[in-house]
Parts: sequence; structure tokens; C-alpha cells
Amino acid sequence: MKYYPFSKPLFTILMLLSFMLSAQETNDKKADSTKKATKELPLEPERKISFKTTQGTWLSLDVHPDGKTIIFDMMGDLYTLPITGGKATRITSGMPYDVHPRYSPDGKSIVYISDKSGSDNIWIMDLESKEEKQVTKDKNQHHFSAEWSPDGDYIVGTKGRRNVKPYLYHKDGGSGAQLIKTPANLKTIDPAFSHDGTHIYFSRRTNAWNYNASLPQYQVMTFDREDGDTEIITTRYGSAFTPTLSNDGKWLVYGSRFEDKTGLVLRNLSNGEERWLAYPVQRDEQESIAALGVLPAMSFTPDNQNLIASYGGKIYSISINSNKATEIPFEVDVKLDLGPMVSFKYPISDNPEAFVTQIRDAVPSPDGSKLAFTALNRLYVMDFPNGTPKRLTKNELTEAQPSWSPDGTQVVFTTWKQGGGHLYKANVSGRANIVQLTNQGGIYSNPSWSYNSNRIAFMKGSAQTYDDAITPTSGRATEEIAWVSSNGGNITVIDKSKGRGIPHFTKINDRIYLNHGSKGLISIRWDGTDEKSHLKLTGITTYGSSDVFGGEHSVLPTAEDGWMENQRASRPTEIRISPNGAHALAKINNDIYTVIIPKIGATPEISLAKAEGAAFPANKLTVMGGEFPAWGSKGDNVHWSLGASHFVYNLTEGKAFSDSLALAKKKEKELKETEKKTDSTEKKDDKKKETPKFKAKEYKIKVSFTKHIPEGTILLKGGRIVTMKGQEVIENGDVLIENNRIKKVGASGSFEVPRGTKTIDVSGKTLTPGFVDTHAHMWPNWGIHKSQAWVYAANLAYGVTTTRDPQTATTDVLTYSDMVDAGTMPGPRVYSTGPGVGFWGYKIESLDHAKEVLKQYSEYYNTKSIKMYLVGNRQQRQWVIMAAKELKLMPTTEGGLDFKHNMKNIMDGYPGHEHSFPIYPLYKDVIQTTAESKMAVTPTLLVSYGGPWAENYFYSRENPYHDKKLQYFTPYEELAGKSRRRPGWFMDEEHVFKKHAEFMKDLVEAGGIGGVGSHGQLQGLGFHWELWSVASGGMKNYDALRTATILGAEAIGLDTDLGSIESGKIADIIIMDKNPLENLRNTNTITHVIKNGVVYDANTLDEVAPKAKKAGVFHWQTKKPSGSLPGIKN
Repeated sequence: MKYYPFSKPLFTILMLLSFMLSAQETNDKKADSTKKATKELPLEPERKISFKTTQGTWLSLDVHPDGKTIIFDMMGDLYTLPITGGKATRITSGMPYDVHPRYSPDGKSIVYISDKSGSDNIWIMDLESKEEKQVTKDKNQHHFSAEWSPDGDYIVGTKGRRNVKPYLYHKDGGSGAQLIKTPANLKTIDPAFSHDGTHIYFSRRTNAWNYNASLPQYQVMTFDREDGDTEIITTRYGSAFTPTLSNDGKWLVYGSRFEDKTGLVLRNLSNGEERWLAYPVQRDEQESIAALGVLPAMSFTPDNQNLIASYGGKIYSISINSNKATEIPFEVDVKLDLGPMVSFKYPISDNPEAFVTQIRDAVPSPDGSKLAFTALNRLYVMDFPNGTPKRLTKNELTEAQPSWSPDGTQVVFTTWKQGGGHLYKANVSGRANIVQLTNQGGIYSNPSWSYNSNRIAFMKGSAQTYDDAITPTSGRATEEIAWVSSNGGNITVIDKSKGRGIPHFTKINDRIYLNHGSKGLISIRWDGTDEKSHLKLTGITTYGSSDVFGGEHSVLPTAEDGWMENQRASRPTEIRISPNGAHALAKINNDIYTVIIPKIGATPEISLAKAEGAAFPANKLTVMGGEFPAWGSKGDNVHWSLGASHFVYNLTEGKAFSDSLALAKKKEKELKETEKKTDSTEKKDDKKKETPKFKAKEYKIKVSFTKHIPEGTILLKGGRIVTMKGQEVIENGDVLIENNRIKKVGASGSFEVPRGTKTIDVSGKTLTPGFVDTHAHMWPNWGIHKSQAWVYAANLAYGVTTTRDPQTATTDVLTYSDMVDAGTMPGPRVYSTGPGVGFWGYKIESLDHAKEVLKQYSEYYNTKSIKMYLVGNRQQRQWVIMAAKELKLMPTTEGGLDFKHNMKNIMDGYPGHEHSFPIYPLYKDVIQTTAESKMAVTPTLLVSYGGPWAENYFYSRENPYHDKKLQYFTPYEELAGKSRRRPGWFMDEEHVFKKHAEFMKDLVEAGGIGGVGSHGQLQGLGFHWELWSVASGGMKNYDALRTATILGAEAIGLDTDLGSIESGKIADIIIMDKNPLENLRNTNTITHVIKNGVVYDANTLDEVAPKAKKAGVFHWQTKKPSGSLPGIKN
């Protein structure tokens, strides 16, 4: 190929032409930016919201050096405004979320934070050409704000995951430098340069935030750019934050809290004298993440005579000399692009035949011909893969964790009932011949049959320990490692567990192999000695940490901080050595891996983050996740389950597939090399091709059960019916129920009633639809399940007939939900998102990957919803919402005390939001956008963001411990632990829940969707506390009841069947002794709860109709010490 040199004039012309075409293309892109998705922000906007407003929420602003113009942010767009006020001009738009603009000293550019690259970064925009330059290139950091140095050469920014630190960048490029690195728990935000550029001021605190915080939280700190010294220059009780400096170096303004309100303090830097400049102003954000700063950014005018600040939804100019504030009026034409409407309706079937959602602990027989597993907490065995599952026993107790004998003729399993469980074995063929192996009751788990002896190893704890366990886990339930003969008899304790568990064996020796959190795969002898470490594994690095997986975000800030800042790799929750001892399988972040165990003279430590590139041969077997991994007896197959499906991965076939793929790639590469030699002009194909993957075989396991649907007709006669059909209230009405559905509703006596109908007189009482708790953390015991769940019973007794748990941590909820549907335990409808997506569990790498992850929920867990739990950056979160829409899932989101994150989720079209927005008050821009977006907000005010939790208000002012009903449905340890002694007393005005409730009032009145979510803080009564809190901001009682019923049902896609008292809907109704329309606290006067057509006595959960049935004794009820016992007598 020949080359011809360009002449300089021709080259110049071509370059100019190229530049013009490029500029035209850029302008075209900008003009159409609201319509086109990008690689970085792939979500195509499908909706628009437009309105005018003269109010704005949390407006960070700056003043142009010429003093004529203000720039500010609103709902992710940047606007300019004459300093005298008027119509704002939008200068950025589209899906990127742009905040915190600051003018350069020469006024020609701005620096701001934007996520247009898919993640928050610092950007510069030339105001004349609108050319943009990306300063930072981070993918997984939070950028809070940035500020110019006085000479205009440098930019200081703050970034991090939780404990944010300052960095200095040059405007012309480079990676910059971190200014302050230690201590690790130091958080520094709101940077501001001194007038001469020698110092940088910050808001500083220890750790990212505190719940139920005591003051102070922040103080102002300075950093000396010459020697790196830092100095804290304030000591205010109400904290000191958001330092703002005058251009002449004379004044410092900062925010501080006085009593329960925030004000601005003016300090004379020459003599240190201070006075209040304005009070009260915008409520600060010192009690949450403060992703937009502790206060909105402020600015002095160039003459240093006035401070321009926003508060009360307006912008003001405050005179430094007179303290006089003058409003700068503005009007904004808000035009927002939103992602698609991701809203679906999920009908509830009346078909009594159903199939279990989950099989658990599935293990293949040694010859692979049978599969043992549990479903609905009963043991099943089936010919695999085409047989029909059959129960192995007739026990009416919990059966769990089967394990095969080496010859495949018997199965050992554990059981549980009140008072203690045992280990049993049963023949698989012929008569079951069930034999109890243990001679003392206890809690037994993970039984495993030795290949080389007649011993069965297991974990053991006392029966009392598990009887008393009221939380999902009980550490003492696996207190000891023990064994028993496969013929039964005395138990031999090997050793204390010491963090070890999951005993199992190989065929090559008779050592007991165990898992340990930090030591990995270890083994011991039968006498507990000679512990050896065989393998340590790590997996991917998630946004949070798998090591704290299962914890609620609101109670693990410290653990999260360490893992998030240090980016540690996930550790396995399970490692099992292969039968031949050569390999191990591991479950990490819900994916299954295999890896060879090398002999290297020490414990090998192998990362499986990229299994194909691991230090030793390894494979990632799962595509969309898996649970309950198990080896086939020959070590050539790995089994796991997902929902009610079972998967088998043949390692031999998988290796052959990989080898053939490698050979094909080699030949393709050789062919390309040959083609290159013959045609050097051929263009390179840079498009990345997806590599085919060998997949496990999937087998659907069908175990049917009959849903509990009553038969008969019931008439509720003569009550006040708050139907939730519009504003309808029938003062003297009847409701006819047929089986589980409402047949007719109307004025009393207005319709015919079939013969044989059972009539219940409800005259003088008020009927509402059953309550819907849209954020109900109800976590019964995990692993080995109990037959009764006090958390379910308590909620049903208090009128909660439908729940949605937006973070279950594990999948145990799938089985519990089926048990409630089957009528084997009392409880509300148990819907859930399953374990949260993101943060602890996944690292979303693409849209296709998001789809694979979410298929667990749509195809296997049937959750109908997911919790997008602070997934990585915005690009990743957009992949999640795109995948959810395609798979017909309604995702809700974790608030995370991050208002900026919350607003981005609205823009992306997420249909649900959990927890309160951390700031208040909220104005028209946020209220109308949220309402029109149809994002359902469940504020969980009992754990309010931005201030004391509302539960502290109720615990310190009510007397829940002596509530007889609460005592009946709550274990003593739970109720006494929460209500007899507790920290957390705050003056009434310090509480923030009423302020958050004002937003809920505004949202519902604007046509938005709200929900009531008790967060599992106090099961049962906690829902009423939350409902009263939601209404405390002035919401009408009727609207509060709507929020608790029909709006809550709409929020989770169930309003076609639930949420109102209408013909054709499911009969979920509450009967109250007093009228909640007159006094909302009358919601706690429930006499009867009707769920799915069954009428329960609300004080006992005895079934009243259509058939009478006693609830029986609840196992959690603790007997008080008898007065006849010896002791001091009064």
C-alpha cells in the first residue's frame, strides 16, 4: 500500500473539515441526547415529565466571578439564572445526573459532578463551546463535589465508597493525588480553598454516618497544602460543616445545628469572632451519607458583601453586614427524561393445586440413580431424573439435610420439633424402616456418612438453644462436632466447633473435612486432633461484602465500611472436597466453582474471581447462581439446586467442551494469521465475540401441595365498610364472602344471601381491607425450619394479611411462604424479593449478566420483585432495570441514606423505593417527579433516615411490654429485650419522622404511591406504629388507610386481587371495634382478621369461620416463674 505526503495547506483544510464535522456530530448528539441511550448509560428513556416550579430541593449553587449570574442544580440538570432573578436557563439535560457546579476563577468554565460516563466523575465544561472534559475516570467511586483552586489550575474533589477522602487534580490531566489517607475512618467532604490557595477547608467526621446519632458529628478542618498538616478549627456541639469562604479571605461561613434546626454561622477569620448569619435554614444532612454535601453549596458574591444560599425551596442573597435576606425569585421549566414504566400485575390464582417453589439440600445417591431432598420441610426420594418424588416417612415434623450411606441403601437426616430433634436413618427401597440414631434430643445438622467407617459425623447443639432461638440463626445450635454409629447409640463429642462446620468425607482417608470462615477447607482426626489446612479460596469483589451477607444494611455500617473501602474479595460460604480428594467445590456469592487442590508445601490460596485465569485449573459451573452444592459419588458430577430445579454438571463433558473450544480458537487464530500474511490491508475486527459456555443439565422437580382455600359462605352484616374503592365508605353495609373471594358488597340488606351462610354481626364496627406491609422483614429460623413462625403469627394477629420482604438474605423464605399457603402455619401472605441483588451478592458485568442473575428470581424463585440493593454504578443499575423489565420483575431499591442515588433511581424508572429520603423538606421538584414517576415510596419511619428512629419515640412513650396481646404473640426474650431497657431517648422536636411524613402526605395527595413498611422492628404492633408515623405529617386518616391497603397492594403489583373490599377480590378484611377514620389509633382495636376467606380471632388466631378451629399452643410462649417457687416473698 502506497502513502502520499500531505501538503500543509491541504492538511490544515482537512483538519478544519474534520473538526467541523466532529463538532456537528457532537451538536447533533447533544440535541438528541434525551432520546438516545449511550454505551455508558444504556437505558433508553421512554417517559417525560414536564412542569414549572418556583421551588427547588437542595439547590447547590455558585456565583459567576462577574457577579451577574448564578448557576445551580435541580433534579440532575444544571441551570443558570440572573442574580437578580427570573427565568432559569437549562445548560445540561438528558439521563446523566449532574450536580454541584462551580465556576472557574475566570468564569469561562464550570467543574461539576456527573455520571454521564456510567459512574460519578468530575467533569469540566467550557461555557462558550459547551465542550466537556472528563477529569476523573472512576468506575466504582462516589464523587461528592469538586472545587477550583483560586489560580484556576487545580481542582480538589472528594471521593470514596463510604469514608470519603480528598484528592487534588490538575485541570490539564493526570490521575491526581490523594491529600489525606489516614485515619481510615476519616470522612472529609465539602472542600473549599482559602482565598490564597494555601489551605483547603473540609467538613470532617469519623466514619460515614451514625444512626440515632448524638452531636456533634462534623467539624470544620483545614489542610495545609505546603506541609500536609491538618487542623480542626471548630468545636461546636451542633457540628460545623460546609465551609464557604469569601474571596478576600476575611469571612468563613459554615453550617451548624442549634437545637433541632440548622443555621449559618459567620466567622471573622482575622479575629475568630462569630455570629449567626441566618437561622433556620435548610435542614442539614449530617446524620446520613451527605452525598450532596452536608448543606447545599453556597457562594459569596465577588464583592464579598453578600452570601447567596438556598433554603426553604428558594434562593436568597444574605447581607453580611445587616443579616438581611433578599429572595432571588426563579422559575424553572423542568423537563426530565425517565426510564420505562416497569409495572406489572400479578394475579393470585384460586387453583388449589400448587407446586413447591423450592427443594432443599438435594443430594444424589452414590450411583446417581436417586435423589434425596426436602420440600415443605419433608423428606422426599425420587428415581433420578424421571421418577416421581415420594415421601420417605410419615413424620409430621421438620425433616432436613439428608445424606446417603456409602452403599446407597439408606438415608440419614435430621429432624426438629419443639423440645428437640434427632438423627434418623431410613431404608430407601422396600419398607422405610425408620431408625432413630440419637438417644438424646438436640439440634443436629449437616449429618455426613463416612465412606470408610460406620460412623456419621454431624454438628450438634442443645435442644433448649434452638427452642429459645427467636432470630434466624443460633450460634450455639452448632456448638459441637460429634459422631454417632450408623446403628445408633451414644453420641461421641469430637470437639467444640470453634467456627468449623459442614463435616464431610473423602474415600481416600477417614479424616473429617470441615469448613472454616478464615481458614478455608480443613480436616481433623476423629479425636479432634491434627487439624490440617488444605485450601483457602476467594471470589469476586462485590460492592459490599459477602462476609456480612444476610445482615440488614441499617445495622452493619461498620462492617460495610471496612470491606467497601478495602475492596476485599468474597469468601466461600461452603467448600467441599471431592470424594477422591483431588478437587474442591465452593459456593461463593451464590455461584458454584470447582478447583484442583494442589500440593505446594503450604496451604494454597486461590482466587476464583476469574476462574478461567486462576492459579490452578478451576471452573465456574453456574451461569445464574446455585444453592446446596454436592459432589456426585464418583467426583465427576457436581449437583446443585435453584428453586425447584436441580442441576447436574458433568465435569468430564465440560472439560471436553472446553478443550474442543480451545482447539477451535487455536485454528481460528492460525487461519487469521495466514490471512494477514496474504492481505495486509484487511481491517481488524475488534468486536468481542461471546465465548460459548458448557452448561449443566437442568431437571424440574415437581412436588405438589394443596393450598388452604376455605369452603363456605360468610356474611359480615351491618358494619361500616371503608372499601378503598375511590372514597367510598358504606356506613351500614354487608359483605358476602364465598370461599376465599368477596362475592358482594353493599348497603345492609341490599342483596340476597344464600342458604347456609354463616352470619357474623359486625354492627358498630369498622371494616377495612387487610393491611399490606410493603417492607416486612420477617426472618424465621434458617437452615432447619420450625413448624411455627412467631413473626408470621404476630403480623396476622395485628391485621397484616399481606407482606413483602424486600431483603430476605437467604432463600429460606420460599419454603416458609409455601408452608403458609399450604395452611401448615398461620401467617400473612409471604411475598419477598429474595436475597438482595447487589452490594453483598453480585458484581453485574453487563446487561446479559444482569438478565442471568435476575432469572433466578423470575424463573426459579417466582418472587415477582427484586431488591436492587445499591448495585455498583449507574450503568450497572440501568442494566438491572432493563433486565427487570424484560423479565417482568418489579424491582424496589435500597435508599442507602443517599439522596442523589435515590433521585437517579427515579430517573431510571425504578418502581419502588425503601426507606425515607434522608433530607427534608422536599419541594415541588421532588414531590411531582416522584408522584408522576409512580415510584412507590415505603419510608420505614421506624428507622428514619436523617435523624432518630421513630421506634425510639414509641418505645419511650408507650408501654409495649405490658400489652397482653403483644406478650401472647411475641417471645419474652424479643419483647423484653426491645422494651424493658433500651437506649434512645430524644426530645420530641429532635424526631424527624413527622417531617418525613409531610412528604408522604404531599406525595399521596399529588397522586403518588406510598406504602407502609414496619421493617420488622416490632412484629405486629410495629405496623401500626409505622402507619401512625406515616400519617403524623398531616395526612388524612382515609389517605393513611389507603396507603396501608390499596396503595401498598399497587406498590407490589397485587391490587387486582388485594387492597380493597370489592366484589371479586380476595377476602382480606380487618374488623375493628372502633372507627380509624375518627382516630387512626383505632387501627389497634382489631377484633377479627379475615385472610383468604378465613376468619380469625385477632387475639388468639383461633379460626372462627367458615369452620371453627383452635389455634393451639404457640411454642414460643414462655411460662413465667411460678409464684409457688422458693424465693423472697413480699
